[in-house]
Amino acid sequence: MAQAATLASAVRGEARVLSLRGQLDVAAAGVLWTAALREAAAQPARPLIIDLAGLESCDTAGAALLLAMEQARPGATFDGAHPHVAAVLERARAALVEPPPPPLVKPVSWRVLIVQGLERAGDGFAYLGEALVAVLRLPTRLRQFRLADLLRSADQAGVRAVPLVLLLGLLMGLILAFQSLMPMRRFGADLYVANLVADSLLRELGPLLASVVLAGRSGSAFAAEIGTMKVNQEIDALATMGIDPMTMLVLPRMVAALLVMPALTVLLEAAGLVGMSVVLVGSGIPLVAIAHQVVDWVQPMDFYGGLAKAMVFGAVVAGIGCRAGLNAGHGPRAVGQAATSAVVGGIVATIVLDGVAAVLFFRLGL
Repeated sequence: MAQAATLASAVRGEARVLSLRGQLDVAAAGVLWTAALREAAAQPARPLIIDLAGLESCDTAGAALLLAMEQARPGATFDGAHPHVAAVLERARAALVEPPPPPLVKPVSWRVLIVQGLERAGDGFAYLGEALVAVLRLPTRLRQFRLADLLRSADQAGVRAVPLVLLLGLLMGLILAFQSLMPMRRFGADLYVANLVADSLLRELGPLLASVVLAGRSGSAFAAEIGTMKVNQEIDALATMGIDPMTMLVLPRMVAALLVMPALTVLLEAAGLVGMSVVLVGSGIPLVAIAHQVVDWVQPMDFYGGLAKAMVFGAVVAGIGCRAGLNAGHGPRAVGQAATSAVVGGIVATIVLDGVAAVLFFRLGL
């Protein structure tokens, strides 16, 4: 069994020598700590040499004691340390070195924000160009456009979203009718709540809410699926085999979203009208009067314009989700960041396009 470390002091010429022998572990370091620091600080006029030739082993606690002795006497030197003792000592010395302070984060200037925004806009236009080229080349690449992917995406984006769309439409119709009925009743215009809610649902809220549901459910799913393939380098494998990822992965999802969005919009609008009718019938207005108000007020262009916007919104949401997946980075956070980017980008793009469509319809008198 190894002997615990001991400390001895001697004079060698002009220098004082502190010799350590034995095993300098945590127990021995605790016993020798006070005496060793006192001996190291004594007689400051003489140079100090810490002799480690007799030290058989040393752990991190012993290395901490040796470094504390070195700090107690500036200029002290170690002598005769065995290689394994010297290695432990160097690791302890490196651990005590304070890391450099983190670099100061410079505030982002407007110029940098504008440049980054232009770069992202350029990437978006490039992606749009790639999608258009893929559509034009589709007749020559029909084998890469798989019908199974189209049907699976349509089922995921459309059929499985029906319960959520119906629930959202019903609640929206109930809320709009109830909130509109209170102020309209003051002027005796209870019946015109049907006009207000029907027009709002068919022209704006139906396509907009359906696209929000699509972005939250399917846009994020598209981004996660393609992002996982990107992280696993499956996209690179497809490109290596001569298969266009835009044709095989993006176009089926965009076409599926474009096809199912009108159906989702109609279901949401129908559920909203049912919710509105429940509130109005409960307030004493006959269902026949409600139906007459809706039929007389709503124009065919209101319905068809909403469906046209829904198709555009569906294609845009699906395209943004696929783009987020294709641009996913590497690492454990890449897929989550891609899904988040798809949802945020899809909702923002939908609202912007809805505003543009509102101005355009107003200018055209539609």
